Amino acid sequence: MFDSQCDLAALVYEQNQDPDEILRDFASDLKARGYRAVGLVQTGHHCLDAPKLSAMLIHTGEELQLFQDLGACATGCRLDVGQLLDAGAQVASAIDQGADLVIVNRFGRQEREGKGLSYLVERALSADIPVVIAVPSHRFADWIKFADGMSVKLRCDREALDAWWQAVSARNVGLSARDHQTVCEVFK
Repeated sequence: MFDSQCDLAALVYEQNQDPDEILRDFASDLKARGYRAVGLVQTGHHCLDAPKLSAMLIHTGEELQLFQDLGACATGCRLDVGQLLDAGAQVASAIDQGADLVIVNRFGRQEREGKGLSYLVERALSADIPVVIAVPSHRFADWIKFADGMSVKLRCDREALDAWWQAVSARNVGLSARDHQTVCEVFK
């Protein structure tokens, strides 16, 4: 079991699991129930024969290409960091306009180094907005360091995500920011 009292959740996935579909469906269901989820969810995958990496801004539905074509012989990182940062700026603006939940696409190499979309986690939590982020199992130790251990670890399935959201959203109903203190905040 997990401590559902923390507003920061890591949806931890194995290589054969698809956290993107879970997060997209979750965001869609939240929207249908009147919640405002903002963030970025990956929609394409990097394949050897047809490299493609794209993501969708869940609050607008806009799809963005995050893959840069470096040519057939290139071996470097194909992530277009400029596009990623532009997407992050759009998410940050959406956070400033108000949100019930922030979804961050991945805790990847950029985020592990304190770059990429890592600042969105702090921005959302500072605004008292819960955050869920997809974290590959092989980077979970790095995630724990990044989050100072103050994170809920969720299985990569909808049931775990729904249980966490139910606890977090029920606790936040009717509370002002100064009345609300998570278990994570108590132990900081």
